[in-house]
Amino acid sequence: MKVDFFIAGVQKSGTTALDAMLRRHPRVQMASVKEVHFFDDDGVNWFEPSYDALHNCFDWDAPNVLRGEATPIYTYWPQAIERLQRYNPQAKIIVGLRHPAHRAFSHWRMETSRGAETMEFSNAIREGRQRVGATSNGVHRVYSYVERGFYAAQLQRLSDHFKRAQLHYFRTDALWNRPAETLGDIEHFLGVDRLELAGREYIVPVAASDLGAMQREDFQYLNALYRYDIVTASRLSGCDLTDWEDADYREPMVRL
Repeated sequence: MKVDFFIAGVQKSGTTALDAMLRRHPRVQMASVKEVHFFDDDGVNWFEPSYDALHNCFDWDAPNVLRGEATPIYTYWPQAIERLQRYNPQAKIIVGLRHPAHRAFSHWRMETSRGAETMEFSNAIREGRQRVGATSNGVHRVYSYVERGFYAAQLQRLSDHFKRAQLHYFRTDALWNRPAETLGDIEHFLGVDRLELAGREYIVPVAASDLGAMQREDFQYLNALYRYDIVTASRLSGCDLTDWEDADYREPMVRL
């Protein structure tokens, strides 16, 4: 009794939309809640783990279905991928990739809207990074705007623990621009029939708000920070990310 596949990353990359689409497939059973946060739970006794908290999110009497779970922090959180691999070495892993600068800004907007962040974005991605480094394990669930965008190390960790045939990467902007094609590729990867499940109604546009848009100088700062990481992430994922290096790159899902 094992969960078959995981949408393991990255945060703010369309995982909620993908989860919603896959829930409509008759051969797929997603967890009863999105983001079970099982493998990133450091409170579990990982020497002798009980998987009840994960398994209780599924109907195990349902026949002929693939069971999947979406918690996009797994790729970022230390030991989460190792724990997942020990649980099911045959699991299939799906990861969405979004331009890391736009991912960071979307993450900051979310935390600011929640009241968890009071620092301006320009400061949060510069001196605010000290808050991440000050933690005991070098990661942070809230303030990791910049750190989560260094994809290369996360993808390398996946490659170290799973065969390439078990890994599937998609671009967030492709899920918006070509939802049927992008979802069809994921259905093929999972081994289920390709159904007309995709649609932009599942994808929340990045609408303008009182928080404003990302400043050009902040985008350029982050783009320079991520430049070499993007090249490595492109190689490891097999996704062409060369347009991300463009100083004028804009996301198609942004609604101004």
